[in-house]
Amino acid sequence: MYGQDANEVRRRADAMPLEAARARIEELVPELIRHNQLYHVEDAAEIDDRSYDLLYRELEILENRFPALVREDSPTLRVGDTPVPELTPFEHRTPMLSLSNAFSDEEMRDFDTRLKRILGDDAPEHIRYSVEPKLDGLALNLIYEDGKLIAGGTRGNGTTGEDVTHNVRTIRAIPESLSGEGLPRRLSVRGEVFFPTGGFLRMNEAREAKGVKRFENPRNAAAGTLRQLNPTVAAGRPLTFLAYALGEVEGALLPGAHTAQIDTVGSWGIPVNSLNRTANGIDEVIAAISELGAKRDSLPYEIDGAVVKVDDLALQAELGFVTRSPRWAIAFKYPPPRVHTILEKVAFQVGRTGAITPVAWLAPVRVGGVTVSRATLHNEDQVRRLDLREGDTVAIERSGDVIPKVVHVVPDEGHADRAPVDFPEACPECNTPASREEGQAVLRCPNTLSCPAQVRAAIRFFGSRRAMDIDGLGEKVVDQLVELGLVRRVSDLFALSAHDLTMLDRMGKRSAEKLIAAIEASKKQPLERALAALGISEVGESTARDVARHFRSLDAIIAATEEQLIEVDGVGAIVASKLVAFFADEGHRAEVMRLREFGVEFPEIAPPAPEDEGSPASPVAGQVFVLTGTLPTLKRSEAKARIEAVGGKVTGSVSKKTDFLVAGEAAGSKLTKATSLGVTVIDEATLLEMLA
Repeated sequence: MYGQDANEVRRRADAMPLEAARARIEELVPELIRHNQLYHVEDAAEIDDRSYDLLYRELEILENRFPALVREDSPTLRVGDTPVPELTPFEHRTPMLSLSNAFSDEEMRDFDTRLKRILGDDAPEHIRYSVEPKLDGLALNLIYEDGKLIAGGTRGNGTTGEDVTHNVRTIRAIPESLSGEGLPRRLSVRGEVFFPTGGFLRMNEAREAKGVKRFENPRNAAAGTLRQLNPTVAAGRPLTFLAYALGEVEGALLPGAHTAQIDTVGSWGIPVNSLNRTANGIDEVIAAISELGAKRDSLPYEIDGAVVKVDDLALQAELGFVTRSPRWAIAFKYPPPRVHTILEKVAFQVGRTGAITPVAWLAPVRVGGVTVSRATLHNEDQVRRLDLREGDTVAIERSGDVIPKVVHVVPDEGHADRAPVDFPEACPECNTPASREEGQAVLRCPNTLSCPAQVRAAIRFFGSRRAMDIDGLGEKVVDQLVELGLVRRVSDLFALSAHDLTMLDRMGKRSAEKLIAAIEASKKQPLERALAALGISEVGESTARDVARHFRSLDAIIAATEEQLIEVDGVGAIVASKLVAFFADEGHRAEVMRLREFGVEFPEIAPPAPEDEGSPASPVAGQVFVLTGTLPTLKRSEAKARIEAVGGKVTGSVSKKTDFLVAGEAAGSKLTKATSLGVTVIDEATLLEMLA
């Protein structure tokens, strides 16, 4: 039925040799982390859901094939991302986990087979499942005590979200009080906050009439609304809510089936989805998924899939959980909706790394609740493969996010008469001759230090929260600085004066002084952030941190050879070569020197403090640990913090460099790997003795 793209990803990943897999994982992890940040924290997604899901699936396959390559910061070990800082943290007593995904009937049958294998003799011939629409909104946890609404929080990272009670109380669909028999003393209800399609369109029409920018899509608008500090904003927007699960239940005995529990919650006044149904066996599940998909375009809200859960709660308990999701549930993801429109033009834009990317200019068309007029075409190979020509009718798809995708050309009689797309021989921004490295699909502008497009992108990245965190250095400010010639490279930021900044539109004296103060404060950023801010290809936050902590000074990093860099955990041959090439370039070295002359500190990292004379060193100091499984009393984050506090190091994968594997319940493949390598395996009690 669905899943052709997923099958292609699986075939490619299954055939990848070890070193290629290592390099691919080094690309995937930082890319997925960045997209998580954009999606969960900044509400500014750059790719659609399916593109993200397929990248995630590729990483899962590679990590399953090569467990030793799993990075400690891999998104597969996490549930979501960090809460936004402006809101009070909201602790979930019962974790709000995410779901694994399926893209085809075959994968659904594999899911059913896997559950029956785990259940063994307890497995029924036909497992009874619930099948529910997968709403495209924001996950929310509601807390009721004695039938009264007392709190509401977003999912966040699964254990800690944001307290949004003040906005929850403005959503009319969410009852302040429950009524009915058997109300629990305390009840946690999980569900989805979202905009109905009609309400979203009417809200955007009203915004447009007032001269206010339209919202891009319902999901991001819902996330942004729920995180507003002023509840009058949420009160003026047509948010609604549907419940799909329960967390903790205290002081009441509920039915032993998921669907019966949700029906009970509905009888108390909490809205639930009328399209929820049960299915006996996987054949009925697949039929139900197909039927729901056929209704997708006619529903009054957006869905991107169907959620399938084992209905019997006793079987759920027996099946248990893996790191980030329950074994007894899965999300079937529908392919994005497709529409046809005209390719009016192919333009070219230059990114931070010099990549010259073709962009499709489209006749505006509505798809997935959003008007689309642009789509990335990635590179020349894709344009040639699709045989795109200006004037063609093209099929595009989108899954509720910002960037759509051109899928194929819709054949017509005039296609052959249209001219193929001409790719530029020179950079469209600075006219420098463009080049394409052997074996690479991307056309690049090599003028990294002077190309206006690259300069703009480099400065935006340099000042971003993930790098030097220069508050007030937004996109419009950067564009004006470059356009006016006030900034031609990153280091020019530190030569600016408040008087210079007052030349910008809407930049008064006070705002200019605040921005200058923020630029000055950024000079003291830690080495790892300053290193990441340089924008070295393949060197993200995690890699910059590992390299900085290993070498402890910028001079040592600059002098390091590829062989020395590869000794750093998490740095492979590709990353090492990029680092060496960057600092070997005279222009880059001169820019780093100029940054230092302006006072950017690149502060050295002090070595661990020596032990007091006569005091024995901690047995943890200098040792490399890997944590796996569920520990009896410590969370992994807590265990990691305590190990690092006394000089130990925690990594995400087992290798010959690992000194100890701390194994908890359901330890899995890491335990097998550690045993085969002769790594010492300890339990939590032994770790606590070592820490003491």
